[in-house]
Amino acid sequence: MSIRLPIGYSDFKEIAGGEFDFVDKSLFVKEVLEDTKVVLITRPRRFGKTLNMSMLRYFLDINANAADLFANLKISEEKEFFAKHHGQYPVIYLTFKDIKSASYKEAYEKIKYVIQNVYDKFSRVLLSSDQLTALQKRKINLVLEDGISQPEIEESLLFLSCCLHDHYDRKVCILIDEYDTPIHTGYLNDYYQQIAGFFRGLLGAALKDNPYLFKAALTGILRVSKESLFSGLNNVEVYSVLSQKYGDYFGFTENEVEELLVKTGQQAKSEEIRRWYNGYQIGNHRIYNPWSMVNCLMKEGIVDRYWLNTSDNALIKHLLLKSTDIFKTRLESLLLGRAITYLIDEYIAFAELDTNESAVWSLFLMAGYLTVDSFERTVDGPLCQLRIPNIEIRSLYRGIFVSWLSDGFGIPWYHTFLESLLDGNIVEFENKLKLILERIVSVHDMSHSPEAFYHGLLVGLTASLSDRKDYEIKSNRESGYGRYDYMILSKLPNKPTIIFEFKKVKLSEEELETIKLKLEESAIDALNQINARGYVVEAKQCGAKNILKIGLAFSGKRFVLVHEKE
Repeated sequence: MSIRLPIGYSDFKEIAGGEFDFVDKSLFVKEVLEDTKVVLITRPRRFGKTLNMSMLRYFLDINANAADLFANLKISEEKEFFAKHHGQYPVIYLTFKDIKSASYKEAYEKIKYVIQNVYDKFSRVLLSSDQLTALQKRKINLVLEDGISQPEIEESLLFLSCCLHDHYDRKVCILIDEYDTPIHTGYLNDYYQQIAGFFRGLLGAALKDNPYLFKAALTGILRVSKESLFSGLNNVEVYSVLSQKYGDYFGFTENEVEELLVKTGQQAKSEEIRRWYNGYQIGNHRIYNPWSMVNCLMKEGIVDRYWLNTSDNALIKHLLLKSTDIFKTRLESLLLGRAITYLIDEYIAFAELDTNESAVWSLFLMAGYLTVDSFERTVDGPLCQLRIPNIEIRSLYRGIFVSWLSDGFGIPWYHTFLESLLDGNIVEFENKLKLILERIVSVHDMSHSPEAFYHGLLVGLTASLSDRKDYEIKSNRESGYGRYDYMILSKLPNKPTIIFEFKKVKLSEEELETIKLKLEESAIDALNQINARGYVVEAKQCGAKNILKIGLAFSGKRFVLVHEKE
């Protein structure tokens, strides 16, 4: 069956009024209106936030004349609710999703332009209204003519809601999509304090004790709270990816995906699609990434990194490469398909991202780079079992490592580097590893725990293998009479299974002249340890016959490796 899904469309009128097939999430409107006065819903990028907010806007807006858009949707079956609320409110709708400026001045000007556009939408009716005073009309003109100060801009949504209430004699709805994009960008470009201060004023005035407000709904990726962005706003109810409510309204559920697969005739690809795009646990619902699903289905089931290709991963890359050794150890577990347990802070503090590991894991979870298997609420916050949700996200982490390790050499160079290891071509692997350490890696990267660094480096190099059926990655596992450091278990008869053992060599200034000899001795000790403790036992039990054992000794960037075949 041929269907047309709305790739790249986020305006509800365009979708519902056009010839698109889409998943009906219209009961979201009812849940929002029956919720508390001000709601903030946080979800990862491209999870349908803008479309749902657009739908809410068209449903509520007194000027929209949009009854036909909802005629065949689930919300139209709620007769009493529909009659009471549809088209009954003046709606102030703003989106800050495109405010990604390099400076505060530029960001402020863009935000002011967004607000001016909202004023312009209502200018004709308000400036001709008999219900508004001359002073109100003069102030509206000042906003349009760029004649007011920043404090007045911060009060502008409150003032506009007052004017709309006076004209329509009805309370106002304020809808703000992607409220945190400018704040996120401000952190990356060193104007966080300024932009956070501005939004503290804007949101505080519009949402706190606003007598003209009927309902406010905000969406974003993160809740920014510790910096008092919502200072004094005790009427905001926040729903994150850990919340039960609204769990099935952002992203696609299993049942919704099954219906889409049937409509597109792609049921045979369901398992592969599930491995790539499913895996998010939100409330009681297992959720697929909607952006990736729509792209995949419209491209006849071709799986690819659709969501990641839309994202700005600069912050994620920065945090990964500058993280602590303990963080990298936990990340290693995640890359190997395991879950980690960690205490999460739902309220992101950008100022703490460089110093507080909890803030980083919280960001990764809220932004969609991790998900939860389960969690329990404690007095210190949610204690979560975290994992990487699917292949698409795992490929992000791999891509960050690859771009780092191939910096200056190119991606094809990296692939030949990896293949030299998988082929057992140790001379080429060793030469390329020396280039990486000499040109890319800083001594500061390995200053705290060099062994953890080398271990993590190897995990980053081979992370992609965990999604291949012909390889299995194992780390710090018991085998024989001890625990080996790292194993790449090959299921291909012509490719070796590789076992690594690492040894750190501490050298005094007097011993630097004999460093090569010392490293060779330690590398041989590492190789002997593989043999003496029977680390090959597990590989043989798995059926491996072609086994390559590598002892690698290092001191800072200097290393020596020795190898032998079983």
